Amino acid sequence: MSALTPHPSESFVFTATPEQAGQRVDRVVAVAIGSLSRSRVKVLIESGQLSRDGKPVRDPSEPIKPGQTYTLLLPAPEPATPQPQDIPLTILFEDADLIVLNKPAGLVVHPAPGNADGTLVNALLAHAGEEFSGIGGEMRPGIVHRLDKDTSGIMVVAKSDRAHRKLSENFATRDLDRTYLALCWGVPSPATGEIEGAIGRHPSDRKRMAVVTRGGKAALTRYTTLHAWDAACALLRCKLATGRTHQIRVHLATMGHPLVGDPVYLKRVPPSARNLAAPVREALLAFPRQALHAESLGFRHPVTGQPLQFSAPPPPDMAELLALLAPGGPSL
Repeated sequence: MSALTPHPSESFVFTATPEQAGQRVDRVVAVAIGSLSRSRVKVLIESGQLSRDGKPVRDPSEPIKPGQTYTLLLPAPEPATPQPQDIPLTILFEDADLIVLNKPAGLVVHPAPGNADGTLVNALLAHAGEEFSGIGGEMRPGIVHRLDKDTSGIMVVAKSDRAHRKLSENFATRDLDRTYLALCWGVPSPATGEIEGAIGRHPSDRKRMAVVTRGGKAALTRYTTLHAWDAACALLRCKLATGRTHQIRVHLATMGHPLVGDPVYLKRVPPSARNLAAPVREALLAFPRQALHAESLGFRHPVTGQPLQFSAPPPPDMAELLALLAPGGPSL
């Protein structure tokens, strides 16, 4: 595909090449522009913002036709639908281009059905306000990755278009380092290894993900056992080679070591849980969320190129569990 040409009218124009023939137009446009998510491009197409040789294209799945010229119009930035809300945030780093924060468990990242407000986006709008630039026609924080509602830990958010483009590229190409602390039932064997398996929607439960043989996306999780307790449970450090929805939760559950407290993927507590002292076992069984914490995030600054590395200890609820298991604390 030829290079995109920005026009004063906030449009992007490109001419398709034979290599893109037959591919979905929303996918090709999203990849070509780089700063818009595929879902945002889909919305723009469905609202009549894309044309092919001057004729409207409203079907995001329409196959690309080589040699024809596509024009995508970007509406002027509008105020974000989410409203600013004064929600406390733990900011680890901030400049004109990005924010790095430690997200608490229980905080949803983005408004969605069932969580219209009280989200990280609402908090960020209150914190940074007009500093966020219009990304793809929306005045909003640049969410380039997500953590599940009940997963705590390090996140980076773009404040500028240039940061959003580069960070999105970094997450797409995995040009960064992310580690998680995971408390699971049982003890993995070997103690250090890899879990590989494509992840897609569960065939019978659309709210869950699963390792699938067809239609999923390749996924690889590397793990190291930091501490094990009487074959009953273990603290792992997991490093993502890919970033799929629920990846660590699904991979560990498929391996037979679901996360302590996981409301979706924990189906049965192993008999080895009886090896633990009763107060410790009861505390683990009562833990109300998946025991998963995004411990560290390392990447190059999207504008300056400076290497950045951030880390955060487990939050109090998870730290209390670890203290019960190992008075004095395991080596992290």
